[in-house]
Amino acid sequence: MSGTSAALEPPAGAQKPVRHPDAPAPGELLGAHYEHCFGCGDGQAHGLHLQARAGEGVTVTAEFTVQPAHQGAPGLAHGGVLASALDETLGSLNWLLRTIAVTGRLETDFVRPVPVGTTLHLEAEVTAVARRKIYSTATGRIGGPDGPVAVRADALFIEVAVEHFVDHGRAEEIQAAMSDPDQVRRARAFEVNP
Repeated sequence: MSGTSAALEPPAGAQKPVRHPDAPAPGELLGAHYEHCFGCGDGQAHGLHLQARAGEGVTVTAEFTVQPAHQGAPGLAHGGVLASALDETLGSLNWLLRTIAVTGRLETDFVRPVPVGTTLHLEAEVTAVARRKIYSTATGRIGGPDGPVAVRADALFIEVAVEHFVDHGRAEEIQAAMSDPDQVRRARAFEVNP
């Protein structure tokens, strides 16, 4: 990525990421981390409905189709929606580390326009871990996983405790998520939001 800021460069001594032994198997659909998440939840009529799959090592692949509700310029995806798709895909990586983390920084390059109706194919990877900091990168391609790059991003996620969400989230949603009888959904609800 051109012009990446120093804040996104892993420090000397950063560790190579290690996939958690309980991480989903390669190829497994990760599913929504929270029903009302704009990026991956089915409870958002105009959300991205992004679907991520675990890859090899600490990688994920994902895709979403740009809908008319996602336009900025006539017939083209809004840049903020594309940044959201990258952020959601990058955030999904934390499930492979089994770490609760939030986006600390996201730098995006918009390489080419993405028309409405296009399926964006995303690939993301954790590149390094330094204490509570998780460094990652992603690309989005049009026309298939080997198609031309349309967007790319570098990101820094910060590991947090679940109390981060309890202290800052809306009480009704926090309680509903914490009351979910499904242990996995309950844990994943607090996975990646800032």
